[in-house]
Amino acid sequence: MNASARIPRVAVVTGGIGGLGTEICRQLAQAGRQVIAVDLPARAERLEAFRHELADLDGAVRFEPADVSQFDRCAELIGRIEAEHGSVDILVNAAGITRDTSLRKMTPQQWHELMRVNLDGVFNMCRNVVEGMSGRGFGRIVNLSSVNGQTGQFGQTNYSAAKAGVHGFGMALARETARKGITVNTVSPGYCDTALVAAVPADIREQIIADIPVGRLGSPGDIARAVRFLASDDAGYITGANLPVNGGYFMSF
Repeated sequence: MNASARIPRVAVVTGGIGGLGTEICRQLAQAGRQVIAVDLPARAERLEAFRHELADLDGAVRFEPADVSQFDRCAELIGRIEAEHGSVDILVNAAGITRDTSLRKMTPQQWHELMRVNLDGVFNMCRNVVEGMSGRGFGRIVNLSSVNGQTGQFGQTNYSAAKAGVHGFGMALARETARKGITVNTVSPGYCDTALVAAVPADIREQIIADIPVGRLGSPGDIARAVRFLASDDAGYITGANLPVNGGYFMSF
């Protein structure tokens, strides 16, 4: 029996107590991983609900507080996790925020706040795990982008730029690390049945659904299953890829 069969691989999921993050944590735990959900520390009610939702997984998912926009906090986080749980073999960067407004109205603060989480956060986390993964000869990094990083979206110049940047970052890192046994891939969700989309006016939401060829919004499970696949040991020949999970809303060659 090899070491990976005896000791569960450790997976870190940023944005781990959000709607998509929670389901990603569940899917990875069901795949036999020891999962560390990372999120901001101040969301006490959501954290309690998160623990209740995953109570059936018998401790396979733990929570660690951290602000991914801060490089030093990410370094401390990885140090804590590796001291308690072992080396980080899987990293899923799912943390993200929105600061929507047209460019004519966007403030520098709205631009920089979003970039610090959505793009700097990916760098901060990857930079703090890639050396260890390289030394061990194994790693799986999955970064969450968005269909709006592929198509652009009105009122989201900051968000679309950051999400496009996530995949560009991933392709470059994939080239740097492929010979080290590390894969780096992107999952680009389309419109999903989340609180954010539920807040959209009903007539606009109906038009969005009408424009999706499969005729429905995505579910968190649709996204999480794609992440689970790319994070698996068997996905070692896929790197630098962008897997769109959008029901056909945007198709490209």
